[in-house]
Amino acid sequence: MIWNQRLGRVGVWRGVQAVDAEMAKAIEDLGYGAVWLGSSPPADLRVAEELLDATSSLVVATGIVNIWTADAAELAASFHRIDARHPGRLLLGIGSGHREASPERVRPIDAMSRYLDVLDERDVPVEARVLSALGPRMLALAAERSAGTHPYLTVPSQTREARAALGGAALIAPEQTVVLDPDPVSARRAARGFLTRYLSLVNYTNTMRRAGFTDEDVAGEGSDTLVDRIVAHGDASALAAAVRAHLDAGADHVCVQVQPATGDILPVLRSIIAVR
Repeated sequence: MIWNQRLGRVGVWRGVQAVDAEMAKAIEDLGYGAVWLGSSPPADLRVAEELLDATSSLVVATGIVNIWTADAAELAASFHRIDARHPGRLLLGIGSGHREASPERVRPIDAMSRYLDVLDERDVPVEARVLSALGPRMLALAAERSAGTHPYLTVPSQTREARAALGGAALIAPEQTVVLDPDPVSARRAARGFLTRYLSLVNYTNTMRRAGFTDEDVAGEGSDTLVDRIVAHGDASALAAAVRAHLDAGADHVCVQVQPATGDILPVLRSIIAVR
């Protein structure tokens, strides 16, 4: 299964409760190849199934199923139920979340290995899953036991590192947050409104430090340098350029997350796809 052909070059990242069948059909009609369901979709994957039922070629991916909240056996059963009806259109993005929200999150590499063991036992294909791999050990596990990686809140230099670590055959599908606003003051305000919660989560701030950001960059609401590099903002050409930067760094597919997430995001998606 060649995901980079199925997914296309660009997709949409959206919280699982914020996308419905009508939106999925509109996203498909715009020319996007995939919808990534964020905010820890449950193991039953009912929303993914509804979106696949409503579309004809769109891939639905999870971005990500959280191993601490989604039972692996149930996820496997859901995958087989849906894949039987929509073969090759469901991709499982799987991750270990962050310790602040999951007190039980200890030894995430070992926990992820055990989770994948259950999927293996229930015949979920390795090529039907990717891992949210932010650190080198999880990247190594992704290379060994999945089709690739779906990193979140990373910059193109990290995409390049992931490609070097995983090799040419792996799927690399980073998320890219965007704000369509040519005014840098108001755009940064919107970007910080989105980023603030992540700057209180250790796994994300550690990932940012690995990208070269300083302690001062990740402190408080984040420096302008951090905000500008992680959340693309400006006109449609600037947003499309941010997507291309990941592709040029080795990504197969980039998942665009529009912020602010409230309101109608389709005009923003339309403007990006028109110039990309």
